[in-house]
Amino acid sequence: MQDFYKGKKVFITGHTGFKGAWLTQVLLSFGAEVKGYALAPNTEPSLYNLLNLKDKMQSVIADIRDGEKLKAEMTAFKPDIALHLAAQPLVRLSYAEPVMTYETNIMGLVHFLEAVRQTPSARSVVNITSDKCYENRETNTPYKETDPMGGFDPYSSSKGMAELLSASYRNSFFNPKDYGVKHKVALATCRAGNVIGGGDYALDRIAPDCARAISQGKEIVLRSPNATRPWQHVLEPLFGYLLVAKKLWDSVDYAQGWNFGPEPSDIKTVEELVKKFIAVWGKGSYSITPDTKLHEAKLLHLDITKAKTLLNWRPVYNFDKAVLTTAEWYKNFYEGKDIVAYTMKQIKDYSQDYAKLN
Repeated sequence: MQDFYKGKKVFITGHTGFKGAWLTQVLLSFGAEVKGYALAPNTEPSLYNLLNLKDKMQSVIADIRDGEKLKAEMTAFKPDIALHLAAQPLVRLSYAEPVMTYETNIMGLVHFLEAVRQTPSARSVVNITSDKCYENRETNTPYKETDPMGGFDPYSSSKGMAELLSASYRNSFFNPKDYGVKHKVALATCRAGNVIGGGDYALDRIAPDCARAISQGKEIVLRSPNATRPWQHVLEPLFGYLLVAKKLWDSVDYAQGWNFGPEPSDIKTVEELVKKFIAVWGKGSYSITPDTKLHEAKLLHLDITKAKTLLNWRPVYNFDKAVLTTAEWYKNFYEGKDIVAYTMKQIKDYSQDYAKLN
């Protein structure tokens, strides 16, 4: 993949966010030319600022809801590949700000796809949604890419809508049957499980909550200790997204939806994650304070058979390694270590393990 991305022009929305910053750094390490479009980071600290990404790329600080601005920036850059990560990504915040959530996650995607339509150079396009896009019945049956979209809360439903919207644009404007004749865009969507990794400072996410509490000598407070999630290190789905984009470059057959998550044996509870995080750090404690005011899914699994079979992709890290890598990143940060060098080391280590496995 490094050979493929070297010299490629990649346009990323949401580059100032947690996943976006990791993805940008990976692409830069591969030798890609990157332009990002996003709001300024909404946390302090932020991985985007810690990695000094604004000095390494073209960075446009603007709102995804400004369609004309987005179109102008994308068409001027003339990207080969466009990756859409910009979103309001928090379930609990979506209850407090549903209008902003839908404006960002639905109309933001419309503006992105419209910009792609006006950018003749864009050939490989990936929209990142979420595992929460599925109609979650909270059973032990993992969701396949063919299962119906849905969503209980505003965030989850917005991601289900984003999948339907992407499918509509694929059928209407980027139809694979017309590829190479009426257009040259291959559009895919990617759905990832619950991502953990260093550099996430959002509220109401378990890994940053653990790191903040331990570093401040406070208890970690758990709302739903028995909720299970498909935990995975952030680099797992990012390499999946990049693999899909590479495959789209070669064939429109990959213009579909794709799940990226851990092996079934690595789907664990919130409490198991917290215990492992504390063990890696070497200190910390937690308490349980149930919160029943807002609905949050208790059970959510993804079926990754399709990605393993058709993409030859598979998870590199198991649950223990994912938590270990995450906790060590935060511990290094709070101990004042060189976090840029440490982030690059984690990317290099993962890349080498990925190459061996995949």
